[in-house]
Amino acid sequence: MQKTIAVLGSALFFAVAPSVLAGLIPWSITLWQFRPPFFDLQATRAVGMLLIAAGLPGLIDSFGRFALQGLGTPAPIAPPQNLVVTGLYRYVRNPIYVAVVAIILGQGILFGDGRLLIYGGLLWLAFHGFVVAYEEPVLAESFGAQYEDFRANVPRWIPRLTPWRAARSRDAS
Repeated sequence: MQKTIAVLGSALFFAVAPSVLAGLIPWSITLWQFRPPFFDLQATRAVGMLLIAAGLPGLIDSFGRFALQGLGTPAPIAPPQNLVVTGLYRYVRNPIYVAVVAIILGQGILFGDGRLLIYGGLLWLAFHGFVVAYEEPVLAESFGAQYEDFRANVPRWIPRLTPWRAARSRDAS
């Protein structure tokens, strides 16, 4: 039952937060209309598609891990009971934020719209402020040494090249 509630809560939060931030707001800015490509190079559009294609599955996977492994949601009102350190979390501490920004920047490059690049940069700054001021202190308090080990080994924004593996707990069998 707890997993079911976590999955439903994560799905609801997904429909609200990333869908609005990386869907509704970019649409309201661009109306999905193409402008001339950056640097007058059609190839830049492929870069945008790659960023979107990389961000979307990572976003979905990370939300799923919060529900199925963390037994909670990414929303602060229903946080995970377990620290999630698998999947993309082995490479970067904040894959949801990275994925959302990648999707938005990808849309900006795809549509040739600098306004989305500015929006993506401002959103990343807001994410950074939230992570530093609220999220990291709360996670440190909630998960103690386990989070400190994770934080010491996995970068906040720029992914590692190799996956980090948490040391097995003495209690694990």
